[in-house]
Amino acid sequence: MAKNTSPIFTIDAILGMVSIATANTNRDGSGTIGTLVTGVAGDTRISRITIKATGTTTAGMVRLWMHDGANYKLWREILVSAITASATVATFESILEFLGERAIVLPAGHSIRASTENAENFDLVAEGGNNQAA
Repeated sequence: MAKNTSPIFTIDAILGMVSIATANTNRDGSGTIGTLVTGVAGDTRISRITIKATGTTTAGMVRLWMHDGANYKLWREILVSAITASATVATFESILEFLGERAIVLPAGHSIRASTENAENFDLVAEGGNNQAA
């Protein structure tokens, strides 16, 4: 199969968003897991995922999962640090960047999902675009 020699540009910008708060210590794809973004026909490219706590956190994990429509695979574990949020202390934040050829390409029906180990509130945002008009 020939390789594409042209740059790939997305057509429609997308923002996938989910809030998670239910404790889930499982690493097998069971328990409460929120859907961050789902790929569409023509593929969806994700270049950045931001994880932002909306309050005080304790040491734990936010887990990101790849889901193919039937199966969960643990993809990333993001270590959450203990932070007591206040007017002068920002809440926990982690930014994952997948730029250029490192962009995550989701085929139609595949998704990135998220869970939190501790019962704490997190907002997640996936930035990217669809490779064909929706």
